[in-house]
Amino acid sequence: MKSINLDNDLDLNRIIEMAWEDRTTFDAIKFQFNLKEQDVIVLMRKTLKPSSFKLWRKRVQGRKTKHEAKRTYDLGRFKCSRQRSISNNKISKR
Repeated sequence: MKSINLDNDLDLNRIIEMAWEDRTTFDAIKFQFNLKEQDVIVLMRKTLKPSSFKLWRKRVQGRKTKHEAKRTYDLGRFKCSRQRSISNNKISKR
């Protein structure tokens, strides 16, 4: 497995935030930060407290919304009403 090299703490915080979000897929994290699902799991294990990591893994494991291929809706991606205020995304909003 490759070593995880992040530019700054903002990237680390954004990855953790995206990993906790129900509707953000691992594919989106891979697209934005080039981290596979297994890399995200390793990062979360290193960063979170053991109890927090266990809660996160229990929550994420098998969740359809975290895997693009398992999603059932075809209407497009979910957009939060507060998304305009999120400014740490590297991808421009359209």
